[in-house]
Amino acid sequence: MRLSRSLASVTVAVALVMSLPYGAIPHARVGTGGPHNPEPFGAACRTSVLGSHVVAYCHNPYVDTDRVSLHVECDRWWDLDTDSAPVEAGPATTVRLTGRCWKEVASAWVSHQRRAS
Repeated sequence: MRLSRSLASVTVAVALVMSLPYGAIPHARVGTGGPHNPEPFGAACRTSVLGSHVVAYCHNPYVDTDRVSLHVECDRWWDLDTDSAPVEAGPATTVRLTGRCWKEVASAWVSHQRRAS
């Protein structure tokens, strides 16, 4: 009888912990020793698709240069997907990226990369 009571209490404890929301459970944090204040980075990009053409405008409001590239995935299997060369969007700069498919565009997105110092 003793074993079943302890098993029941463990089962209830596990059920309660599992029902808590993720933010309520403490988690281990890995840090560099000091407060973590990441510097803001990354251009804000607006991408539009019109037929088979893709245009993206990226504006970088931050101090660090952002190297942006446009990636276009075409809908047809025989249509080649494209990745543009990286373009540097400097501080307070807006850049325009273009791409296209022969037929329909399946998806388009912009990737970001910090410029090597």
